[in-house]
Amino acid sequence: MRLQWLGFCRAAVAARAVPGTLPTGRRGRVVASAVMSDRNAQIDVGALPCLDSEALAEVMRRYQSALNQHRVTIDRLNVYPVPDGDTGTNMALTLAAVSEELLQSGAGRGDICRAISHGALMGARGNSGVIVSQLLRGLASTLAPSDDHPEAEPPIDAEMLAKGLVAASTAADSAVMRPVEGTILSVARASAQAAERALHTLGGDDDGALAIVLERAKQAGQEALEATPQQLPVLADAGVVDAGAAGYLLLLDALLSVVDGRPLPDAVDLPAEVAEVIAHGNAGASLQGVAADPVAEQRAELHSYLDGDEAGGHDVHDPSGTRYEVMFLLAAPDEKIDDFKMAWDSLGDSIVMVGGDGLWNCHIHTDDIGPVIEAGIDVGRPHRIQITDLHEQVAGLGGHGAHGAHAGQPGAHAGAAGGASAEPAQRPLVGCAVVTVSPAAGLDEMFASLGCHELVTGGQTMNPSTAELLAAIESAPSQQVVVLPNNSNIVPVARQAGDHADKTVAVVATTSVPAGLAALIGYDPDASADANAASMGDAADAVSAGEVTQAVRDTTAPTGDVAVGQWIGLDDGGISAVGDTAAAAAIGLLENMLTPTHEILTLIEGAGAQVAETAEVMAWLAEHWPGIEVERHVGGQDHYPYLFGIE
Repeated sequence: MRLQWLGFCRAAVAARAVPGTLPTGRRGRVVASAVMSDRNAQIDVGALPCLDSEALAEVMRRYQSALNQHRVTIDRLNVYPVPDGDTGTNMALTLAAVSEELLQSGAGRGDICRAISHGALMGARGNSGVIVSQLLRGLASTLAPSDDHPEAEPPIDAEMLAKGLVAASTAADSAVMRPVEGTILSVARASAQAAERALHTLGGDDDGALAIVLERAKQAGQEALEATPQQLPVLADAGVVDAGAAGYLLLLDALLSVVDGRPLPDAVDLPAEVAEVIAHGNAGASLQGVAADPVAEQRAELHSYLDGDEAGGHDVHDPSGTRYEVMFLLAAPDEKIDDFKMAWDSLGDSIVMVGGDGLWNCHIHTDDIGPVIEAGIDVGRPHRIQITDLHEQVAGLGGHGAHGAHAGQPGAHAGAAGGASAEPAQRPLVGCAVVTVSPAAGLDEMFASLGCHELVTGGQTMNPSTAELLAAIESAPSQQVVVLPNNSNIVPVARQAGDHADKTVAVVATTSVPAGLAALIGYDPDASADANAASMGDAADAVSAGEVTQAVRDTTAPTGDVAVGQWIGLDDGGISAVGDTAAAAAIGLLENMLTPTHEILTLIEGAGAQVAETAEVMAWLAEHWPGIEVERHVGGQDHYPYLFGIE
């Protein structure tokens, strides 16, 4: 009977769609009504009762297609009205890596599931990509054949898929000590719970069960998405819903597309008032980048998922009360992790633990560094310990320098710094090498002149993948490597790359280009990666970062109303200045940032900087801050005519 069922599934899939194509509609099928709890659903009686391996691969391809189609809309669901929100872009690029992996995988269920897991892991970009990789890995682990019987491929029916959605949600939730509501995590959880409820309502022999379960999961997820502003005030303040959650729901759309033949949605399903907010922006702006800053990324998208920062600063502990961020890799038996979590729970907050099979990536905010590390020693072996000033880590601005395709493609490994084309083996080895992410050619030269060995193209509008950073790490002329992400959204990807390298890797969590440049002041090529991480982290923490960009939609900020097209200055607290010109916004920003204790100001001009406006800023500095030493450089970054680093 199982073989007959599986054969029917495969025959139905073969008749349903050609791999890699999208359905055009229901093609005249008869529709029947399936009654469930408090709602009626119109379910296609021709819907697939199960999925086979090829259908599962097709779901991933269609998910990628949906993300590509709606990337710009999801990118615009950003707390700040800057021209480079990036959640949709990063999710689409992560799924592109999955699709690429599927092209090279075998056709068996185990091969498909391994390709999904590995592709998502290695292709994850930004926080949104990393959390999607966790969701897909949880789903794939449930759908994969048993290790005891790898040749057996039971059909992916309603029951198995419901379990997979639950496993996906659990995998994401388990990484966070206190998952925050109003994010992709809560929407994935709501969908999974609805799938379970639907399954329990149905009879076991209902051929339409798979479509019904998915329909209920999508409906519940949609309701949860629309509720995110009520759960997370920062979303309500910006008039948007959670971007990552909107991207997650496209996975359910892709599943429904394969199961019952409905077309992928023509538009992301958003409340009318949210659609109006994002439609009010500059339709001609290039929206291919990353959230406005760590606040936008951490609050509006993932809210404490990987970086461990607080979700929105509302309804959670204010991190300003704790002094340090402590991170380390912990080699420990899995069965001891629960005790370890309990020990840490009394020592701090923002606790995040990701891993398994004896290796865990651990993160906490605390005032008690010693006991935190000792708790790790009690259960295993902590290593690659990093300690950072927490207030600067949370408040520090992200490097919003924009997309620069100076190495051919965004995210490309630019190779040896300084323009060298030699293979790593031909370069002299150093005690510790530096890999940095740079968004533009002018900044490449600056980083190379300060000692960087490998440059990876990327930044605010395009994040490099795990694999691209890993390639740069392996190319670096040392077994000890420090990575400078220079963007909060790239930090978790850099850590993931470091975890998979065959070298000792330390990531200095630089969240801006000025911080990355400052970090190199503390670089010692003869010291270890861990020692350099400490000294370079201290140097980076001494810099306050600011930037100027153009608003792509109307919004309200502490400075007052902001109209689309106006220039805004952002410091580590968000929007602090508004002007009708880039120079006016820059001067307003500097008025708020500069203090008598500051000595050096680094001004990095972007591609859009105007000579007259730069002269206006320089004249204002000379008049009002004659004692400040100004270092002026041409970085060439898009979207942001001015980046500032103040020491």
